[in-house]
Amino acid sequence: MKNDTVIVIPARYGSSRYRGKPLVKILGRELVLRVADVCKKTIGRPNVYIATDSKKIASTVEKSNYKSVFTSSSCLTGTDRVAEAAKKINAKIYINVQGDEPLVNPKDIKAIIIAKKKFPNHVICGYDKIHKLQDPKSLNLPKVVVNSKKELIYISRSLIPGSKKTIKNKNYFKQVCIYAFNKSELKKFYFLKKKSEIEEMEDIEILRFFDLGIKIKMIKLNSNSVAVDEIADVKKAEKIIKQKRKKVYG
Repeated sequence: MKNDTVIVIPARYGSSRYRGKPLVKILGRELVLRVADVCKKTIGRPNVYIATDSKKIASTVEKSNYKSVFTSSSCLTGTDRVAEAAKKINAKIYINVQGDEPLVNPKDIKAIIIAKKKFPNHVICGYDKIHKLQDPKSLNLPKVVVNSKKELIYISRSLIPGSKKTIKNKNYFKQVCIYAFNKSELKKFYFLKKKSEIEEMEDIEILRFFDLGIKIKMIKLNSNSVAVDEIADVKKAEKIIKQKRKKVYG
């Protein structure tokens, strides 16, 4: 039976910035499982897949009754990994939820799915205002600029947009790493077999779609998510989870 929509979580063990990151524990539960737990709330456990090149990660997710899809260790990016997984998973819409976003909101994932159905010829990506726990100048935080149609103009690790004037209380916007693709878009992305020049420079995979001439619709989300890019981010994520628990349970 062909699924309409699936979520694929790319999870690579040998990250250059944080080796073994998907299995780091956030308040006692592995990072990748925390992400999967959020995803199942949106779409149901049977439609959640973890795409990985690691037997250790595959074993961990399968013990928690999630599906794993084995992908090659040569995948250039998480989206390439999702594209490989899509060869084995039949669906109309593929949602890429990054495996380092334990605080992603189920409502945000749902908003991305709805947007992809509304704009089937656009790649869909989330964005939000940079919140107070994050430093806009951080190179780990991709900043986005959108046009009046909410299409992506550019995304950079540098602080953008710039200005000749000093602007007080300026809002900057960050990428929220939830994407939506159809199979055709994933095929085009994957079969380039190399990163585009600007993608390589910025180390931001969505920039490859610029070279493919595929427009990217940006969807404003209300995200309190903190990506776990480095060890220091674990404590940030745990702090927010504790705060949420306190609000719920008092």
